[in-house]
Amino acid sequence: MKTRGTVSNLFLVALCITGWVALIGQFYLILENRVASIPETIVRFFGFFTILSNILVTVAATVLLLEKPAGWLRFFSKASTLAAIGVYIFVVGLVYNTVLRFQWKFEGLGALINELLHAVMPVAYIVYWIFFAHKKTLPAKTIGYWLIFPALYLVFVLLRGPVAHFYPYPFMNVDKFGYAQVALNSLGVLLAFIGASVVFIWGGNKLSKKGIAL
Repeated sequence: MKTRGTVSNLFLVALCITGWVALIGQFYLILENRVASIPETIVRFFGFFTILSNILVTVAATVLLLEKPAGWLRFFSKASTLAAIGVYIFVVGLVYNTVLRFQWKFEGLGALINELLHAVMPVAYIVYWIFFAHKKTLPAKTIGYWLIFPALYLVFVLLRGPVAHFYPYPFMNVDKFGYAQVALNSLGVLLAFIGASVVFIWGGNKLSKKGIAL
């Protein structure tokens, strides 16, 4: 059990280092290559679901390394929170690598940061969640709570996009595709969130009953 705890902590340290390096690196790159004002560029940075999900993963990993997280930080050590973060970062990896990967071309540092955010972090966190994260039996209704975050994100993008004329992802571009097509595209992503949530609920419940990673 001591060895398991050591490996778990090493995983968390790796997630922390990789996550903060990727996020800070991406923040530097978006400022360095900005095409808008600095305030607008900062808003755009935090307007990517990829960034928000990687922040959640990195913060959770950081909090879990603390012996006794206090106050609101304990939220990030809850089984439901850890599973929800798994869903979010999984969908990030899924959508990027199946839909968006070949729509942009990155070179040098940008290519490295891109892989860290969209491939390394999703895979590393999911491996951590499967083998080491605290789990407990969760009811199916938990999925509804997990969908609130991506739903609020979608509302934010659709309200701000037509005003700022900026959409973080091509399939959300109302100016180009119109609301009907974007709604259809968003439905596809919603199904991915629901499917991933079902798998995480089912898998977490199974692993919890087996006493794995408790």
